[in-house]
Amino acid sequence: MRLPVELPKAYRLLNHGPTVLVSAQHDGRRNVMAAAWAMPLDYDPPKVAVVLDKSTYTRELVEQSNHFALSVPCQAQARMVHGVGSHSGREQDKFVGYGLNALEEPAAHSPLINGCVAWLDCERLPQPEQEARFDLFLGQVTGAWALSQVFNAGRWHFEGHDEMRTLHHIAGGQFFTIGKPIDGSK
Repeated sequence: MRLPVELPKAYRLLNHGPTVLVSAQHDGRRNVMAAAWAMPLDYDPPKVAVVLDKSTYTRELVEQSNHFALSVPCQAQARMVHGVGSHSGREQDKFVGYGLNALEEPAAHSPLINGCVAWLDCERLPQPEQEARFDLFLGQVTGAWALSQVFNAGRWHFEGHDEMRTLHHIAGGQFFTIGKPIDGSK
């Protein structure tokens, strides 16, 4: 079941470094791409950073709409994540090509990708110089949700849900999944 995540705890959805799907839409056009370089920046108000190369169609949509979403995919979606990260949305509608659909979430400004385990809807915080120089985009999280089976009480709990473990991109279509938790306080 998808439940809202308290915004001051939204950073925890990305703190473990998963690969994300970045989606945006503008004027009837939409796209999704994979990104390995995304991270939380702050927790109150929650902010994120993501690298969007100058050549990507998603970046163009983000610049036009000033909104984007980060969806956190899981092990069961590895082939799709590799595919949407390897092809341009200018060449094909990735939603059609990969059988993707967006969740029905009235509070979201950008498509939240169905089948993922967590989602962050973000408003772009324009930083023209760093966007141009480093391809680094900042966003303020305006809504966050996660599947209660694997994220509840502000923590990830993947035990017993291997197919829902998050992906961590290495290179060339190779991923690791999140591993076993270790309590460093004991």
